[in-house]
Amino acid sequence: MTSSEAEQKVLKRSIGITVAFASSGVLLGLLSGSQSIVFDGLFSVIDTLVLMLALAAARLVQREGDRRFQYGYWHIEPMVLAFNGSVLMFLCLYAFINAVDSFLEGGRELELDWALGYAVVACVVTFSMYFYERRENRRVRSELLRLDTQSWFMSALIATALLVAFALAWAIKGTRFAPLAPYVDPTVLALLTLYLITVPIKTVRRALNEVLLITPPKLDQVVRTVMDEVVQRHGFRRYTSYIAKVGRACFVEIYVVTPADFQVGSIARLDAIRQEISTAIGDQGSYQWLIVAFTADERWI
Repeated sequence: MTSSEAEQKVLKRSIGITVAFASSGVLLGLLSGSQSIVFDGLFSVIDTLVLMLALAAARLVQREGDRRFQYGYWHIEPMVLAFNGSVLMFLCLYAFINAVDSFLEGGRELELDWALGYAVVACVVTFSMYFYERRENRRVRSELLRLDTQSWFMSALIATALLVAFALAWAIKGTRFAPLAPYVDPTVLALLTLYLITVPIKTVRRALNEVLLITPPKLDQVVRTVMDEVVQRHGFRRYTSYIAKVGRACFVEIYVVTPADFQVGSIARLDAIRQEISTAIGDQGSYQWLIVAFTADERWI
């Protein structure tokens, strides 16, 4: 099984489990009166939709380029990641506003039996999926699987927080702290959203860097170090480089300025220099687009 097939198999399995998990979350959240559980369910609903987009993207990026998309479909992946992160950001903001409003109105009474039962099952499911996908992605090394693994980890944190909070609310029933129980749900929801919103913010920022073709500094430094040595070793005058990372593809263009009296000798000599540069740069992505051009006229760089 290829890495692409393995990636799609894991994503399909994740979609199926997420659909069941999301449906039960929304239903039990309504039955228990817990906004936190409803938020957990809605988070999973959106995650399901994004997973379907991710699966479609995983298939697209494996296709060869055509006359319309001559560089291939690598740009689809960061677009999906940016959309995913943006939706999750807005969901977290909406949930936080609801949590504050509920807190100001005196909190919410919960059906703790339903709530505790859901939290226990949610912990088992989410942590199981997190460890399963993390193990699979060690072999596949997929950015989409990494994102989905991250989503399951976020869901696992939510489930754990819900379990602790509901257990606390159950423990203070019938005690002098009982009036605080209605505030447990909105407080947990507010804290969760403030924490979870940092993850999609990072995802959106990283994806936009790729959509906008912002040069990755680490790869840029690798290329510059390699080319400084190549220029010195072969007696070239200077060089310029242009680098971008889009999804799983790295695009590297290098233009070398040779002395006016540089003797090419044969094309094989230039190809050998290109191979030397390619080997030194190394494997920077699942697909690397490398162009090394030589010219004696600086107008062409």
